[in-house]
Amino acid sequence: MADSVFHHVVRAPEDPILGVTVAYNKDPSPVKLNLGVGAYRTEEGKPLVLSVVRQAEQSLVNDASRVKEYLPIVGLAEFNKLSAKLILGADCPAIQENRVTTVQCLSGTGSLRVGGEFLARHYHERTIYIPKPTWGNHPKVFTLAGLSVKDYRYYDPATRGLDFQGLLEDLGSAPSGAVVLLHACAHNPTGVDPTVEQWEQIRQLIRSKKLLPFFDSAYQGFASGSLDADAQPVRMFVADGGECLLAQSYAKNMGLYGERVGALSIVCKTSDVAGRVESQLKLVIRPMYSNPPIHGASIVATILRDKDMYNEWTIELKAMADRIISMRHQLFEALKARGTPGDWSHIIKQIGMFTFTGLNSEQVAYMTREYHIYMTSDGRISMAGLSSRTVPHLADAIHAAVTRAS
Repeated sequence: MADSVFHHVVRAPEDPILGVTVAYNKDPSPVKLNLGVGAYRTEEGKPLVLSVVRQAEQSLVNDASRVKEYLPIVGLAEFNKLSAKLILGADCPAIQENRVTTVQCLSGTGSLRVGGEFLARHYHERTIYIPKPTWGNHPKVFTLAGLSVKDYRYYDPATRGLDFQGLLEDLGSAPSGAVVLLHACAHNPTGVDPTVEQWEQIRQLIRSKKLLPFFDSAYQGFASGSLDADAQPVRMFVADGGECLLAQSYAKNMGLYGERVGALSIVCKTSDVAGRVESQLKLVIRPMYSNPPIHGASIVATILRDKDMYNEWTIELKAMADRIISMRHQLFEALKARGTPGDWSHIIKQIGMFTFTGLNSEQVAYMTREYHIYMTSDGRISMAGLSSRTVPHLADAIHAAVTRAS
């Protein structure tokens, strides 16, 4: 048998996050618990399709005039318009002045990649600063897009909170014009967000240094339960008249994970510049995937355009956010009741889908081995994977790991 022309290809390591699920699926234990992947689960541990999403899908299916033709390169026009309005606010001057170009992309990842490739081709400073730590895919996406990736201090393991001083120092010494990636809310993986006052200081620093902000908004409405509150940091930057990029995902807040629905918006100084930027975004997208899929974007547009459906969505969204907040409180109380050594208040101070527990990789390995609890080795747990039924098991595991494996 002749050798394959690919015989030199080595097996790549598992994705550290998706690999957690692979290991979980192989475990026969009845008490196993997957806290690795960032997808919402109900109290029963099941995936959730929002009823407003089912309703929107039904109306799309029932509309006999709908066809499966290609969308334009930039995607569904109504979806783009409504997405910009959702994150920037209905009364945003930049939208009214036609200074925002929005293109439909393949969820958050695709939006980041298209934005990164556009910057690598058309922006004078090819360095992007990302928080340390950040979502594992960020450095890969931006490196492959052609940017040079550096990091800025963000998380302080000692306080399990924000290293605000370090953040200001690192961004203060970044070269003028550098791109700065900011998590709009619910920082992944730490769950640590700046306060509104800290955001204002970050904004002033970024504008005075002429840095270019690139927001990743994966959790609007999902963090606090309020779409407007979660969009506030982004709106502060757009209100000052400066330019920025913004990636949006509907995976979490509408539960449309597998539909890959997202948008990239670029806020420009003038409508003329916005038009030219959009023409170049088309040249990035066309050879990448030609044009985006129609179904998910149609679901989003159907919900955002209809007042009743929109209101129903905000109620369902708040219910998801509230359940996660309640899991934080239950876990905190369970650890307190067990007298687990250490201060666990960060669990209720952090926000969004994830908690950065502060557990080390040995403790995580111990919890997987002895308690069949699966999570990433950095100690990040998905709060959405917890339920009232499983909190005691997790609290027992954390208690044991901290007292025995420390």
